[in-house]
Amino acid sequence: MGLASGDVPLDSFMHTYQALLSRIQEICDQFHIVSLNRQIEACQNLLQQDQLIDVAILGQFKSGKSSFLNSLIGKPILPVGVIPVTTTITRLQYGERERVFVRHFDGQQTEVDIGAIEEFTSEAQNPANRKNVELVDIELPSLEKYAGLRLVDTPGLGSIFRSHIETSENWLPEVGAALLAISSDRPLGEDDLQLIRDLRKHTPKIILLLTKTDLLSYEQQEEIVHFFRAALQRELREEFPIFPYSIRSETERWRERVESEIFRPLSVNRQDEFNKILRHKVQSLARSCLSYLEIALKTSLQVDLDREQLRKQVLDEKINYESVRQEITLITREYSSETRGIIQNYLEKFDQPQLMRKMATMLLKEMPSWKGNLSKLTSQYENWLKETMAEEISLISKTEHKHFFGTLKKAHAGLSRTLEAFRTLLNGNIEKVLGLRLAEAEWKIEVAEPSQPDIRIGRTFDFHLNLFWFLIPMFIFRSLFERHYLNQVPNIVVVNISRLAAQWEDRINKAIEEMKKQALKYVQSELATIEALLSRSHGQTDEIRRMIEELKEIVE
Repeated sequence: MGLASGDVPLDSFMHTYQALLSRIQEICDQFHIVSLNRQIEACQNLLQQDQLIDVAILGQFKSGKSSFLNSLIGKPILPVGVIPVTTTITRLQYGERERVFVRHFDGQQTEVDIGAIEEFTSEAQNPANRKNVELVDIELPSLEKYAGLRLVDTPGLGSIFRSHIETSENWLPEVGAALLAISSDRPLGEDDLQLIRDLRKHTPKIILLLTKTDLLSYEQQEEIVHFFRAALQRELREEFPIFPYSIRSETERWRERVESEIFRPLSVNRQDEFNKILRHKVQSLARSCLSYLEIALKTSLQVDLDREQLRKQVLDEKINYESVRQEITLITREYSSETRGIIQNYLEKFDQPQLMRKMATMLLKEMPSWKGNLSKLTSQYENWLKETMAEEISLISKTEHKHFFGTLKKAHAGLSRTLEAFRTLLNGNIEKVLGLRLAEAEWKIEVAEPSQPDIRIGRTFDFHLNLFWFLIPMFIFRSLFERHYLNQVPNIVVVNISRLAAQWEDRINKAIEEMKKQALKYVQSELATIEALLSRSHGQTDEIRRMIEELKEIVE
């Protein structure tokens, strides 16, 4: 059963691919190859979307993706800002009238006004996607010239916001054609190269979009394009089209080139391009499945070797789950224990006396305006203190918290090294015992940004003023109480900064614990897949060979 091509009727073509995907799914189910489920799902989605080609704009955060799309559309539909903005996948396509549909993860879909898009797609109004938005679909009459294409805006990669990264990377298998946006104000990095490597599994059409070219002179543009081409050839042994773009200078010229050389050919030759994309995805899926089946075949061929002994040789004591779990647990425990010290050391260097003086100065300026008896005066003081302390501590938290992430980063690096070592050992054992290598690993540990802590202020007095406030003549004792309020400020600053350290410690250590769970989940999944292949393949040599031949036919 080969891939359809040439002038094969569309219905027959689609039926052929559906049959191929069903067969790959059967093989994966039989051998418990769960790691390919996402790719299979993406291929099935492509078959069901009426020949639409998803043109995804991808890249690191603040690389100008949303601004590029707004420029292409001709109006500011998508939110942009000086901080990472886009929080959900947003798709734009032609429609007879302007409409916006918001789809949530629970399956609910609502139509909203086009002016409300930012409420669902921006980090400011939908932080960490708390509204559980799966997709936002926008239909615009102005996109008629791109009929058959769907432009996809994605959250930026490389952001500290874990939800952004998860959303974009989980969506990669859905990509039809990819425009990788790289800002002119930074060099081509390893993250960009890795993204291209990942994209090559999902699409044959990858284009580099060099944004913010207004920051460069013409000579500098030529120089950076030449540098990119050389780096891509050196690192990936492949050439990719590179298109400069700016929303501030010569925009019309850049837009005309992008439209005429990228979008118009995709739209005009949509069926042929769609077929190429689908063929590429299925071939890539078949290659991945093939690498797992070769392990199963090698196991089945060695029927003369005790199956349990073979399993022990591959899954030896160095890579059993319990030993890896212990190592991962030790790493997380070690770095979690260091978190408080790092935060405390930094905050001890922070100029607390300056904050105390600032608070005292503000209080002295504020108190003369307060009126009333002792109870009212104290109530006004406590409200002012809570509001002002909250603002000051929140400001410290927002501006200084990046200095608290030392253990978070070290734990991420340590866990990544452990998983790399685990994968290397497992791959080495399989190669030594079976003479095969595993398919390229697809795992990443994400760092979740801890949420900002709250601020609390205790009571000014340890007794209830409403019982005897009327006994205190304020014209005599007011200055005494005002000094009491002032004297409280230093202690309140120290207590709340200490509390800030404790709250950040709790949030960072929870993030470290979450990374531990991700690492263990990956180890469990990989070991389960390999063990299933080693344990279930005995006596299936002929059947596995037939499956391998089927997959080779797809790949070739």
